[in-house]
Amino acid sequence: MEKENNKPAPPQMSPYVFTILLIGFGLWCFWDGWLTTDAEMAQHTTFNRVLSAVLLPWGVYDYFKIRKRQRNNKQSED
Repeated sequence: MEKENNKPAPPQMSPYVFTILLIGFGLWCFWDGWLTTDAEMAQHTTFNRVLSAVLLPWGVYDYFKIRKRQRNNKQSED
């Protein structure tokens, strides 16, 4: 039997998946650290505040880095 070489490539994952996860988790930590009134979360307040201060800027930085890389790749293809 012959092998089929015409198989379509598997779908590629978006380069923004990691960025979305960073920003999503950062927003969740921001909510738990700064905005929630849940008394059970009071013991984790410092952790969530510090983590949100790290993850949100990291996610924004990663977004612009990927956007710049995609723009450069698109320009090099043209």
